Amino acid sequence: MTLDLLVDRKEKVADDVVALTLRAPGGGSLPPWEPGAHVDLVLPGFRRQYSLCGDPSDASAYQVAVLRERDGRGGSAYVHDVLSAGDSLQVEGPRNHFALVDAERYLFIAGGIGITPILPMLASVARSGREWQLVYGGRTRASMAFTAELARHGDRVVFRPQDEHGLLDLPALLAGAGPGTAVYCCGPEPLLAAVEALEPADLHVERFTPREEAGPRTAFEVELAGSGRVLPVPADRSILEVVEEAGVQVLSSCREGTCGTCETGVLGGTPDHRDSVLTADERLESEVMMLCVSRACSPRLVLDL
Repeated sequence: MTLDLLVDRKEKVADDVVALTLRAPGGGSLPPWEPGAHVDLVLPGFRRQYSLCGDPSDASAYQVAVLRERDGRGGSAYVHDVLSAGDSLQVEGPRNHFALVDAERYLFIAGGIGITPILPMLASVARSGREWQLVYGGRTRASMAFTAELARHGDRVVFRPQDEHGLLDLPALLAGAGPGTAVYCCGPEPLLAAVEALEPADLHVERFTPREEAGPRTAFEVELAGSGRVLPVPADRSILEVVEEAGVQVLSSCREGTCGTCETGVLGGTPDHRDSVLTADERLESEVMMLCVSRACSPRLVLDL
């Protein structure tokens, strides 16, 4: 779903981080969403995914926070330097591949701008009365967004700026997460990789950048179940590129395996999952795959297209 929204407010919430409040022109309700959801901002020459970090019960507005990426491709620079209150903006979504599961207790680990999808999760679990803790790290305290809002939760939130405390003690944190604890982690790739290496039992992560591609790229075929057409996928092309070239319309956005827009059903064959969206269980089930980056372990895949 594409929405034409207005930037109602733009404010600095940390060093190199601005928050945008988006509303429908003339008011009105926006599509509902749940904690963990993100939207795409359609910028001139760019399409970028940002987690919704406001209040899901407020149907009048969406809020996102944008980190200035010094080595980025220009999307965040446009938001910081060009976009202003009153500007119109196309927004697609919301979509959710980082949903809050039901658990006895929760451990949230956030690094830098990775706090954004976790903010509405905290409000949800706080209302539920369940046990939870957030450990929030960043380069400096000034670089960490929404600290005043988070401080209202008292000692459930632990701030660990790196220049004051060093790196997060992840082994100790996860050792204290007993059975029944859902672990949610979002932040830079080194943090996510370090948490994944410790293999907590119920881990949920969201990446803002793609995983490094694992394994060689080989050729295979895809069969489109709707028409029976068989298309060869060369080693240097993605499934998404091949099916688009064949005239098949597939919704897509990031084209790097982080947003989940091109998720497609798998009816036969074994996918080689290379996305940053599916959980370990979903990869084993192989009922869906992301066409923009994932490939095949079998000679042919049968897709629900």
